[in-house]
Amino acid sequence: MSSVEIRPVTGFAVEPWLDELAALRIEVFRDFPYLYDGDLAYERSYLDRYAQSDRSVFVLALEYNRLIGAATALPLLEADTAFQAPFRELGAELSTIFYFGESVLLPDYRGQGIGHRFFDLREQYAADFGFRHTVFCAVQRPDDHPARPENYRPLDAFWQSRGYTPQEGLVAHFDWTDLGDKEPSRKPMQFWMHTLTDDVAMR
Repeated sequence: MSSVEIRPVTGFAVEPWLDELAALRIEVFRDFPYLYDGDLAYERSYLDRYAQSDRSVFVLALEYNRLIGAATALPLLEADTAFQAPFRELGAELSTIFYFGESVLLPDYRGQGIGHRFFDLREQYAADFGFRHTVFCAVQRPDDHPARPENYRPLDAFWQSRGYTPQEGLVAHFDWTDLGDKEPSRKPMQFWMHTLTDDVAMR
């Protein structure tokens, strides 16, 4: 990991990396469990929402200035309304929640602690902005899904080690086209939540 630089940037400062980040999202999310047959123009438009927020953060992982991983976050109130909807239905106070978007990393760089840095820095920004909770959502696939690799290991244990727990009743639904399919299909996205403690501000 010595050659990898972790660089947090906010808002429009991420513009020079948006095209690389869009391509990286497509590359990583092609794998199970997302199986995402992505579109570069859509990805670029999606990331612009983050770039236009003055309270967003992009945690970039760079090796010799080449983007090899990234994680994003912004206030839930500034995220897509589809992410907000399950919280509104339960009457949650959205202004207290900082939403974590993607966390993508090329396979050769996994297992080196970069994923923990992605969480550390986004939680630090959430605390600095005065948010109380951090959340993200992850696609749910059946255990017997035909595309599930034999050696697939879900990230549940990693997320739980970070203090995140799945939230009953907090599920969003999104449509995208799986690799090999001709039409989009609807997928459930389970939300996981963590309540920030005072020690985050001391990091």
